[in-house]
Amino acid sequence: MITCKNCGNLFDGNYCNQCGQSAKTKRINYEFLWEDIQHGLLHYDKGIGYSLKKLFEKPGYVISDYIEGKRVNHFRPISMVIIVATIYALIYHLLDLNHRSAIDESSGAVLEKIFEHYYWFVVATIPVYTFTTYLMFKKTGYNFYEIIIFEAFKTSQRLGVHILFLPVLYFVKDESGFNIITNILFLIDFILIFWTNKQFFNKMTAKEVFLRSIGSYLIYLIIATILIGITIFALGYGG
Repeated sequence: MITCKNCGNLFDGNYCNQCGQSAKTKRINYEFLWEDIQHGLLHYDKGIGYSLKKLFEKPGYVISDYIEGKRVNHFRPISMVIIVATIYALIYHLLDLNHRSAIDESSGAVLEKIFEHYYWFVVATIPVYTFTTYLMFKKTGYNFYEIIIFEAFKTSQRLGVHILFLPVLYFVKDESGFNIITNILFLIDFILIFWTNKQFFNKMTAKEVFLRSIGSYLIYLIIATILIGITIFALGYGG
């Protein structure tokens, strides 16, 4: 019999039948830290890499399965979106993308702050997008909290694409091409949104999903623009 180091329960096997902790609880060392990093970011079971990979294969079906209860192999969506946003932020600042000569002086201060905090903005506005999606797809029967999970996964998916494009933005940051790339990214964002929505709300026709996705996205942009305006005014970036 093994005594669980977490709860003190006596058990036989690889995991405690009381709290679920592994029987192999060794001293923390460099191997432990490396295994922890690998498991969190790359491991097949519950890894961010695995979850992101699935979000680019059959995203809507994967998220639907997660909401229905198939969760053991996936990283928790809220934690994942925060970590992916943090990775985006680190790379963004390492590449010094918040200093671009292509931005004119009149709009520079405002756009600087919007681009600089884009990753946190999309995470912070997940409840807003949840509201607009819930509003447009209410008849599908999903509750507000399930749609939060849905939008968290979608945000991680889009941030993953934006991370891949950061090196491209670095090489065009002093040219007009920067705006072209960002516009392409916005188009990719909507394509991903529609693709995922079509799979997730698969009982609806493609046309209906497309129209409701546009409606949800437009309402989100309106609310987001208002929030940006309020933030700019409150922080004094509007001049």
